[in-house]
Amino acid sequence: MTVVPIRLFGDPVLRTAAEVVVDFDKQLRTLVANLEETMLAAPGAGLAAPQIGVGLRVFTYHVDDEQSGHLINPVLHFPDEELQEGDEGCLSIPGLLFDCTRRANVVAHGQNMYGDPITVEGTARLARCIQHETDHLDGVLFVDRLDAETRKAAMKAIRDAPWAAEANPTLKLNAHG
Repeated sequence: MTVVPIRLFGDPVLRTAAEVVVDFDKQLRTLVANLEETMLAAPGAGLAAPQIGVGLRVFTYHVDDEQSGHLINPVLHFPDEELQEGDEGCLSIPGLLFDCTRRANVVAHGQNMYGDPITVEGTARLARCIQHETDHLDGVLFVDRLDAETRKAAMKAIRDAPWAAEANPTLKLNAHG
């Protein structure tokens, strides 16, 4: 397990849709371990593979000790129309929080690192986390989900952030490359 650098806003990998995982091998298990180690060290509630430069549909989450794990190739379903408002941040947009509307409840179907089917049901913070990390796998950032006025303020804050001018390395298309 290794803590790896997290890609920051502006890195093209964050705007690139990730590829479906087809090989459930040792490299994938290492990727999951690295994601978890990096997420916990940051610290964060979730971390998606594109955030560390790997274009695969994998994320880890740790909302609390009872709500932690990983999900591969997630597909989300929403059991109702209920919404939640709340502050949201991102390890790729460090130090900034903005009010973001998300669905209050989610059911995520996917696989674990061995390829076994799993389902994760989330409410409140876990629902927000699952939606946020799945967005990363689609090349979507939470600032894209903000209302127009909040998004304008967020983009200004990002431009003014001390990390905004940092260069990022190039995209890795898979865990093997």
